[in-house]
Amino acid sequence: MSIFGKIKNAIFGGEAKAAEPEVAAAPVTAAPAKRAAISEVDVVSRLDNIPGSDKLNWRTSIVDLMKLLQIDASYGNRKELAQELGNSDYSGSAEDNILLHKQVMNKIAVAGGIVPAELKD
Repeated sequence: MSIFGKIKNAIFGGEAKAAEPEVAAAPVTAAPAKRAAISEVDVVSRLDNIPGSDKLNWRTSIVDLMKLLQIDASYGNRKELAQELGNSDYSGSAEDNILLHKQVMNKIAVAGGIVPAELKD
């Protein structure tokens, strides 16, 4: 799975898994709780509710965002993420990391997440 795919699944709650076929098991007695549609996911609220979010600067730092989502934030993974998002000149500089964070937030918004403008621009 791509690095961005891991980020997206961590934020949206692994929505992609819902499409997998279910294994036959004992009869279900109650309907499972209905998940919110991806378009209804408030990204800030979801991330703020992850334990440890108050100790990380995930709103502006791609490294802290990845740490919060328990994704390896190494230079190699950030470079791979940048390439997935179309940035082949990623150097790991502070400017590149800020841009990468904004690109991720923009892509999360395109995927249906509610992301405040200050995290995308």
